[in-house]
Amino acid sequence: MNQKSTIVIEVVVYNIISAFKAQEGGADRVELCDNPADGGTTPSYGTLAQVRQNLSIDVFAMIRPRGGDFFYSNYEYHAMRHDIEMCKRLGADGVVLGILHPDGTLDRERCKRLVDYARPLKVTCHRAFDMTHDPFETLEACIDVGFDRILTAGQQPKAVDGVGCIAELVSRARGRIIIIPGSGVNESTVGEIVSKTGVREIHVSATRFSESVMAHRNNAISTLGSTEGSEYKIRSVDPDRVRKIRLSAEMKSA
Repeated sequence: MNQKSTIVIEVVVYNIISAFKAQEGGADRVELCDNPADGGTTPSYGTLAQVRQNLSIDVFAMIRPRGGDFFYSNYEYHAMRHDIEMCKRLGADGVVLGILHPDGTLDRERCKRLVDYARPLKVTCHRAFDMTHDPFETLEACIDVGFDRILTAGQQPKAVDGVGCIAELVSRARGRIIIIPGSGVNESTVGEIVSKTGVREIHVSATRFSESVMAHRNNAISTLGSTEGSEYKIRSVDPDRVRKIRLSAEMKSA
């Protein structure tokens, strides 16, 4: 981590090259995921191993067995437990997870089991938090369970729209847990988010797409399977955007 920095920058990445670019831009930590179209799922063990071996900054891995809601079967729960075990073996610094009940409350029992099992890794409650029925009740539940951080947009699509809720979460947390805004945090919005909430960590994507190096292209097929993206565009991170986001954030931090 940059010792001179007053703001911790976490960059969400979906492939190996993005992790390298995030570090190049001065990120303090990456959140490694797969499947951006689903909002992030558990990365492959091979990808995690390569990222961990080649980065000097912290690596947190998403523990989410599928896209969709955050209510999981026992089979999915045990898959999450196995994934946490592999993250520990591969040297991850933290994991990111969350399980809900159908009524929109945090599944304290199963979350606590996973948090306890993950130690000594750090554990973040991801944006399942934003799908709960009461953010302030869930804040206390996350603290009771033992989460170290909550990733949230203040129960809004974008964090800049949820600054009131985020600020209240920071106030009510009273230093017992870290609140980290995410979703739509960029060069244009980070200053307002930091100044209005008082957060000291932020979660960004700083996305950049680059053209594939493929010379041969089958123009009859624009994408294999998903309608998101293209086989001829590669998702990555823009190091300059990471630097600009940090500068904007630190200019507004008290």
